[in-house]
Order: sequence, then C-alpha cells, then structure tokens
Amino acid sequence: MWTEEKLDGMLTEPSAALVEDVRNIKGDLMILGAGGKMGPTLALLAKKAFDQAGNPGRVIAVSRFSDPIAKKLLEDHQIETISVDLMEKGSLEKLPDAENIIFMAGRKFGTDGEEYLTWGMNAILPSLVIRRYPTARFVVFSSGNIYPMLPAWSGGATEQTRPDPVGEYAMSCLARERVFEYASQVYGTKVFVYRLNYAVDLRYGVLYDIARKVWAEEPVSLETPCFNCIWQGDANEIAIRGLLMAEVPVRRMNITGPEIVSVRYAAEMFGKLFGKAVQFTGVPGEKSLLNNSAACLAAFGYPSVSVQTMIEWQAEWMLNGGRILGKPTHFEERKGSF
Repeated sequence: MWTEEKLDGMLTEPSAALVEDVRNIKGDLMILGAGGKMGPTLALLAKKAFDQAGNPGRVIAVSRFSDPIAKKLLEDHQIETISVDLMEKGSLEKLPDAENIIFMAGRKFGTDGEEYLTWGMNAILPSLVIRRYPTARFVVFSSGNIYPMLPAWSGGATEQTRPDPVGEYAMSCLARERVFEYASQVYGTKVFVYRLNYAVDLRYGVLYDIARKVWAEEPVSLETPCFNCIWQGDANEIAIRGLLMAEVPVRRMNITGPEIVSVRYAAEMFGKLFGKAVQFTGVPGEKSLLNNSAACLAAFGYPSVSVQTMIEWQAEWMLNGGRILGKPTHFEERKGSF
C-alpha cells in the first residue's frame, strides 16, 4: 500500500555514493526555489545525506512556499526554511551567505500572455543572484527544451548539440544558462548546468500524464512518439552530487534515464495494469525532445529505478488513490507554448 510518507521516504534515502560525496562539500547548502515539484524532496535528501556524512553544513530551503504541505515536510525534518519572493527588491540581500547553491527557481506554465514574467524569473533573477553570490558553487537547473526535436534513431541530443529553443519558455531557459556562463567567465563562478528531461515523482510526471489519460479512457496522442524520464530520487541525488562537478567554464550535463521510451508502449502497459482498453489519436510523429544521458551515466552510474518499475509504481499509486499535484509536464507540446 502506497502512502505519501512511504513515497517521500523512497525519494529521500541517500545512497552510499551521495553520502561519500557530501563529505567533500564544504559550507552551507542553499536551495533557491525549494518549494516546487522537486525542491522539497531534494532538500530533505540533502539534509539526510549531510547528517549521515557528519557534515556540519546547514541545508537552507528558500521559496515563496505556496504549497503548505511542502513547507511542513521540510520543517518537520528540521530543515531551515525562508519564505520570500526572490523577485522582490532587497530580498536577496536578506538571505544568508552560502558556499553552495542549487538554483531551482524558474517559471514555465502561464508563460503565454505573460512572457515578461517568465523572462523576469528565468533570465533577470539569475543575474541578481550571481551579483549576490559571485563566489558560490552553483548547480543550475535547466531543461531539455533548449534542444531541437530529434528522431529516436539519433539517440537524443548530446551536450554538444547546438541549442535551438522553440518558444519563449525554452528561450528564457537558455538565457538563464547564458547568464551563469557569463558569471563563470567574468567572475570565475563555478557552475554545473543541469539539463533535466523529465523527473518522475508519482504525484506528477510524464508517466502520470499518460496514465491519467488511460485511466480516464481518453485518447493518448502519438504525435510526440517518445520521451526520456528519470526517477526523481535519482535526479535529486545527481543535483546534490553535481555541486562537486561545478567548473570554470561551466560544465553542462543532460540528466535523464538511459531509455528512449515509446508513448505507445507506456500507454499499453498502463492499459494492462488498469484493465482498460487504450485509445490512441494522432499520426505518430518522427521527432521528440530527447536527451542523450551517456555523460550522466558515466559520471553518476545508472539510475536506481527502471522505467518498467516506475510504470508499475505509477499504476499502483493511482489505484491506491495517491495525491496528485495537478502539474502536467506538457511533454507532448511541440510548439513551445506553455
């Protein structure tokens, strides 16, 4: 039987490799944008790893914390939280100093019609953070959306693939990267750019998006024929360990699982697990947003949870009536409209 406590526990249990790496992280860790989809479990994972490693550094979670459940999870585990709107004038100056920063603050949904807000959060805020913390070591969350769509036979975009963002959200993500690249070149700031595509937490994610349609007996579009994904526990662990890989100039890495997963395959698996017929719609496309994770796998090892297991867990979570965040990935979006 799945419970939220069990899920959070699985997402936040440090591996031996993480604990060993955390021993080499000097100073406090501050997570900016810690109240989002990944932030709460990432902060809790970091706190457990620091404690197990005997690292005296603080783990500080900073966010507006619009979700009270997220804030309670952190405070229940003695993680220091700071509630603040980072875009407010003077807010950064009030934050404590920190030697290590995981930058997760960003905006995606709601971009259409309010593009200026997305550019403000994704491009202006990074420049303000860099001026406040020029000597910090950064892991900067980015997105596979900055790459062009590619066919499955290509193996996906590598870190050497030239960015070709479609839409204002993807363009602003590339802008965020460029701001940190500027800081690295001009100020000597050590930066690890973390290009994620896509994290799976059973409360949201690309697998949930497909499963929900199968469960509701809605047609599943095949226009975007395949995708990448990675268990959120593994993705969070890589973000923390990535602090030790921050470099000058910036180091970029695609973060995802090794498989290119067929949408048809995933939907049919959910159909079997739910005992429901699967309906499809649309002409299968030739290209998708796909990331090649070979560099990530070489640096951090293979993820601890396979796609097959994630599909089974996702079905069990829904059959058990697990809580859903209501934050679709829109992995099937092909025109960059969010």
